[in-house]
Amino acid sequence: MIRNETYTLPNGVEIPKLGLGTWFIKDEDAAQSVRDAVGLGYRHIDTAQAYGNERGVGEGIRTSGVRRDELFVTTKLAAEIKSYEEAKQSIEQSLQTLGLDHIDLMIIHSPQPWMEFGEADRYAEGNLAAWKALEEAYTAGKLRAIGVSNFEIGDLQNLIDNGSIRPMVNQILTHIGKTPMELITFAQEQNILVEAYSPVAHGELLKHETVKEMAVKYGVSVPQLSIRYVLQLGLLPLPKTANPDHMANNADVDFEISAEDMAALQNIEPLKDYGQASVFPVYGGKMR
Repeated sequence: MIRNETYTLPNGVEIPKLGLGTWFIKDEDAAQSVRDAVGLGYRHIDTAQAYGNERGVGEGIRTSGVRRDELFVTTKLAAEIKSYEEAKQSIEQSLQTLGLDHIDLMIIHSPQPWMEFGEADRYAEGNLAAWKALEEAYTAGKLRAIGVSNFEIGDLQNLIDNGSIRPMVNQILTHIGKTPMELITFAQEQNILVEAYSPVAHGELLKHETVKEMAVKYGVSVPQLSIRYVLQLGLLPLPKTANPDHMANNADVDFEISAEDMAALQNIEPLKDYGQASVFPVYGGKMR
C-alpha cells in the first residue's frame, strides 16, 4: 500500500511517498484534518507559513495518537523572506507555532516573493541567505531535511553551486496537462526528490474528458489516476483535502498505468485555466 511506502532523501531520511496537502484548510479545522488523515494511515503532512494553519497542524500532530517519530511534517519558509536574519527568526517561529521540537522538512516556498512571481529578478543572493539559515538549522538538528519549492533549474543551480548543502527536495506544480519534464529530469539527475503539489490541477482535471475516460478505463477516480500518474514519474504527490472520504480515495492508488497510457497523459494539451484557482490567495491575488 502506498501509505506504507517511502522515498529516501540524499541524507538517508525516509519520506512517505504520499502526503496530505493542507493549503486552504483553515487553522481551526487543521487539527481535525490531520487527525483524520493520520487515522487513515497518512504519515506525511505538508503545511506552510503562508497557509496560516501551522498552529492547527501542530496540534493535530501532537494529538494524533501516533508517535512523533512515525510522522513526517513539512513546512515552508515564507516566499518574502530573503535575508539570513529573517529566515533564522522565521524557522524558530515555525517550530514555536507548530509546537514541535523539530521539523522533518523545511523548504523555501518560492525563489521570488509572491507578488513578483515569474518576474526577472530571481533573488539569487536572497535565496542563498535564506538557504544558509536553513543549512544551520539542519546542522543543529532542528530540521531533518531541507529543500525548496517552485525553483527553476537556474534557481536550483545557484544553491548547488554556492551552498554548503544541496537541496534535497523541489516541490513544484505538476499534474496531467502540466509536466515540466526538463525541470523534473534535472532535479532527478541531481538526486533532488520532486514533490508534486496540486496533482489534480486544483480540481480542473475532474472536468477533463480525456482524463475522465482514462479513469473509467482503469476503474478509478480522476484524482486516483492523477496521483498514480505522478507516482509513476517518480514524484511525491501532495493532494490537498479536508474531506476524509477524499483522503481515503486519494490513498487507494495501488494500480498501474500502462506505458502507452502514461505517454498519452504526458502529451495531453497543457491546461491553462485553473478557474477560480487562477488567482491564488498565497500570491496575494496575483494571477498564476
